[in-house]
Amino acid sequence: MKMVYALCALVAVILIVVVYVAISNASTPTVATGDTVEVYYTGTLTNGTVFDSNVGKQPLQFTVGSGQVIEGFDQGVIGMKLNETKTITIPANQAYGEVNPDLIITVPISEFANQSVTKGMVVTENANGQQVQGTVIAVNATNATIDFNSPLAGQTLIFKITIAGIQKGQ
Repeated sequence: MKMVYALCALVAVILIVVVYVAISNASTPTVATGDTVEVYYTGTLTNGTVFDSNVGKQPLQFTVGSGQVIEGFDQGVIGMKLNETKTITIPANQAYGEVNPDLIITVPISEFANQSVTKGMVVTENANGQQVQGTVIAVNATNATIDFNSPLAGQTLIFKITIAGIQKGQ
């Protein structure tokens, strides 16, 4: 008889645990397209170099699927839960794209008026009504070569992301 009571008690405990887990998982929202999320992130290159982080600062807020962040980041948060942390790897074609050779131009030094031009210098140009930034990648006596690609173009990016807030979309 004692064995029957012990078996019934064990079955009851197992049922309570199963119901608790089911309710806990059902009440934890997961990120979906259209939700507005707040995230903390650290972005690194494949060699481990950190290129950006907001840890210890304000979280990044964006609406998933709206194009406010790079495609791979947008897709990477879908399905995550509040306070969940995960690491995602984003190939260049889902980040800042491949390096576009058409965005690397050579201009005469005379275009810089009396300004000295040095390798690594950042320049701003008006193109199609928008200001774009480029980096001088080479200089000789007569010309400067400027790369208007994003500095992260052609790079695989690795992000450690933590979901700090989820506001469900309509």
